[in-house]
Order: sequence, then C-alpha cells, then structure tokens
Amino acid sequence: MSPDFTPDAPLTLALSKGRIFEDTLPLLEAAGVHVTESPDSSRKLILPTSDPGLRLLIVRASDVPTYVQYGAADFGIAGRDVLIEHTAQHPGGLYQPIDLNIARCKLSVACRADFDYAGAVYQGARLRVATKYVQAAREHFAAKGVFVDIIKLYGSMELAPLVGLSDVIVDLVSTGGTLRANNLVAVEDIMPISSRLIVNRAALKTRGARLQPLLDAFERASTADAGTA
Repeated sequence: MSPDFTPDAPLTLALSKGRIFEDTLPLLEAAGVHVTESPDSSRKLILPTSDPGLRLLIVRASDVPTYVQYGAADFGIAGRDVLIEHTAQHPGGLYQPIDLNIARCKLSVACRADFDYAGAVYQGARLRVATKYVQAAREHFAAKGVFVDIIKLYGSMELAPLVGLSDVIVDLVSTGGTLRANNLVAVEDIMPISSRLIVNRAALKTRGARLQPLLDAFERASTADAGTA
C-alpha cells in the first residue's frame, strides 16, 4: 500500500517511547498540541492527539527513520546516533531540517577502569570494540588511525569488556551511572548527541502547507530551550 499523502489524511509523527517521547511533549505543547494518551499506559501503537489532523506513531527508536523515509510517517524525531547508522545505508533519503536540542547525551568510548586505553592506542594495538553504533565507531577509530574489530551488540553493552568479549565499548553516556556501577569509565567522547526532526521528502512537497507550521513551532520551542539550557 502506498503512503497516504492525500490532503485530508492526518499527519503522522513517528516517535519512540522513553526520553525522546517525554522531551517531545513540551514541543508539541508549544505547537498547541496535547497528547491524550501515554505509550507507557496504553497498548496502542498509534496515539491520537488533541489535533485531529495529527497522530503519533510509536515505534522503536532505530525504526523511526525507516518509517519516515518510506512514507509510513510524514515526519519523526530520532537521535543523531540513530540517524548516522541509518544514513550510512540509506544516504540522502531523509530531510533533517532541525536539531531539536532534546534527549542530549554523548557517544563515548568506555572501558574497564583498569584498562590502559591511551597506552593501547599509542602502541598501535588492535582493539576489539563492542557497539550497536557500528558506523560511528568505525569512522571514529579510522580517523584516529586505530585498527579495530567491531563486534555488534544490541544491548547490555557494559557487559562486553567485563567478560572479555571486547576491550572497549562505544555507547551513549548521559550521567555515567551505568558505567560506574559496572566499574567502567568513559575515556573518550566521540560526539554530542541530540534528537533531530526528520521529514519525508515527498510529504514536504505535497503536504508542506500543513507540515510547515508544526516545523516552525518545533524550531522556535527547541531554540528557546537551547537558550535556557
């Protein structure tokens, strides 16, 4: 079934549960939109809003760009980390007009507290790196001239260096609490991460008159939040 970009169809915003959803609520409020149900208390995957012309699609964070690119959603919100991995395989498929300055953290290299990361890099050791951010990790270590073997994992990244699966991990770090609880330390920051608004290119052309006011409201709200952060 082809995407429904007819003028009267509701706009669809793809979001993931958790921090991105919670940080998006104030942006929606600033646009005059109230979310009437929570994905934490509802089993629905399509949530209504106070605006009959806008609905929310609740999907996994890593799937948000796919839903937007292929037209199942008109626009969405995804972390920079997710977008790097997606665009490595699907270059040019998405329009990314706005950094929303929400769900901020860092993509970092971490290892056991007793591992000499700087010494290993200096000596030219080949490192085993566990991560789900394969593209970002590969680009980072290539730029440093460090040879690595990438081990892709989908969760519980902190376990890998503890049981000898990897020397280091590349993962998102916010407060660092999970690292400390597992006797790991962040040894290098790769890049700051925040969530971005992404838009289906066809929807922007055919439904731009309805999309643009929301995009403008999101941008104003995110700029205001960045100024007070």
